[in-house]
Amino acid sequence: MQHLDLLLRKLKREGHRALIFTQMTKMLDVLEAFLNLHGHTYLRLDGATKVEKRQNLMERYNNDTKYFLFILSTRAGGLGINLVGADTVIFYDSDWNPA
Repeated sequence: MQHLDLLLRKLKREGHRALIFTQMTKMLDVLEAFLNLHGHTYLRLDGATKVEKRQNLMERYNNDTKYFLFILSTRAGGLGINLVGADTVIFYDSDWNPA
């Protein structure tokens, strides 16, 4: 989280907007608490987000620059989305593989 904090500060200072992808919704919960603690504006999309609400969230992020971040689960937000409002993508964790 310390590295993420430094990275997000730098990105925000330079006027970037970012997507943060994670594999697990529990990690989204942790990220959400972290972002709230640090005062970052964000939107969230995960498997619990209703299909009819997803397009609205994407449009809000793309059209409203007050949102610095969009946090997403890779399974819910990894296919068929258009988030041109971001210029940076962060994959916070990777798939766990026991091999």
